[in-house]
Amino acid sequence: MVTLPVYDMNGTQVESYEFDPLDLAKEINTQLLHDAVVMYQANLRQGSATTKSRAEVAGSKKKMYRQKGTGNARAGHRRSGVRRGGGHIFAKVARDFSYRLPRKALQTASRMAILCKLEAESLILLKELTFPEIKTKQVVGLLKNLNVTDKVLVATDKYDVNMYKSGRNIPGVKVLPAADLNAYEIMRPKKLVMTKQALEAFRKITPQESEN
Repeated sequence: MVTLPVYDMNGTQVESYEFDPLDLAKEINTQLLHDAVVMYQANLRQGSATTKSRAEVAGSKKKMYRQKGTGNARAGHRRSGVRRGGGHIFAKVARDFSYRLPRKALQTASRMAILCKLEAESLILLKELTFPEIKTKQVVGLLKNLNVTDKVLVATDKYDVNMYKSGRNIPGVKVLPAADLNAYEIMRPKKLVMTKQALEAFRKITPQESEN
């Protein structure tokens, strides 16, 4: 069991939270974490890079000159890939880089990512997180009170429009509900700020295999 300090929005410790790391994962499998992060990064790729082949570039298909008797090397049409303005010999085509790992593997990787933040002392728990209005200054003040100066992910138990719109304009700050957390989003920033409700919601959304 570990005891985590719980802070309020002013950065003052108000209570403690007893937590068993084994509730998240028995161990950290770095290979699984790597595979999950690479999968999410691959799914973010657009795959829209294309170049034109000799069949797609503009130009006549007529043979440039007769085969023999000119003294020049034999040549076909102007679209040939060896000529300036011709098509690419091995042209790039749009492709889909996305793929999917098993659901349970991704859930386990997400839990391991939280455990990584816990062991690195990069997890900050909040008792509650409520913003009465949309104001970026409130998020700036919150992070200052928590002494967070690095890239940070703020996790809430559910989608909070005031929190989301207040933090989206701050460089290095991302706000996500517990349902949208995954290994890539968790490992990406240096700090993770969660409410107790968000941590409990995350554990319910990504149950351990033994709990199913």
